[in-house]
Amino acid sequence: MGGMDVRKPPGGEKTIGLLRESSLHAAMKDYLSRPLDRFEERVGKHVIDIVREDGLVEIQTANFSKLRPKLAALLAMHPIRIVFPVVAEKWIVHVDRTGKELKRRRSPRKGRMEDLLTELTQIISFVADPNLSVEAILVSAEEIRHDDGKGSWRRKGVSIVDRRLVDVLGRTLFAGPSDYLRFLPPDLPERFTNSELSRIAGKNRRDAQTITYCLRRLGLLEACGKRGREIEYRRIAGKRRTARRGSGK
Repeated sequence: MGGMDVRKPPGGEKTIGLLRESSLHAAMKDYLSRPLDRFEERVGKHVIDIVREDGLVEIQTANFSKLRPKLAALLAMHPIRIVFPVVAEKWIVHVDRTGKELKRRRSPRKGRMEDLLTELTQIISFVADPNLSVEAILVSAEEIRHDDGKGSWRRKGVSIVDRRLVDVLGRTLFAGPSDYLRFLPPDLPERFTNSELSRIAGKNRRDAQTITYCLRRLGLLEACGKRGREIEYRRIAGKRRTARRGSGK
C-alpha cells in the first residue's frame, strides 16, 4: 500500500525522508483506480490526481483551501469529485531513523463524518455546483512517527513522517447539496436551535454550528426566528435527504 520514503545519504546510512506525497494518498489513488485512468496529469495549469474520460478526481487528506484554484479554473468545464479519507481508526507507529518499528498504539482519536464538513467550510462556495461531488471514505490508517527533534512541540519534537492505508471501512457519496441533509437527525423538530441539534444528534456545539453553517450556505436551511439568544432554523421545503452509501462509483 505504499511505503516509507527511505533515502541513503552519502555515507550509506539510511534515514527517513519526509514524503512529498504520503503513502495514504498514493494508496487511495491505487484503490480508486480504474482501467484507462491517467495519474498526476496536467489539465490546464493544474496537476490532477486522477483524470478520467468522465471527469477529474482529487484526493485531499486535509486543507481543502488548496483546492480553490483548481475548482475556480476547472469546475465549469469538468465534473470533479473530491475524495476525502476519514481516518476512523488510527494506529500510531514509532520508528527509528532506518524505518524499523519500535512501538505502536491505537489512537483514541477517531475521525468522523463531521470532519468532512469542517473541511468543506473552506470551499463552501463551490459545493453546490452541479459539477462537484464529494466522497468520504472511512479508512483505518497508520500514522508513522520519528523522534527527530523537528516535530511539533505538542508531540515533544516527534515528526509525523508518513501515513499509511491499512483498510477501507466504508464509502459515502455526496452527489449534490441535498445529500448533506444526512447530518440532520430524523427526530429533529421542524424548528430547532444549535443547542437542540447538538443534544439530539449527540454532537458537540461546534459540530452543530458547522452543520447549520454549511446547510445554510447550501440553501438547505434558513433562519426562521430566535429563541432567547439562539437562532432557530428550519429546513427549506423541497430539500430531501438523499445521501448514498456504497461504492460511490
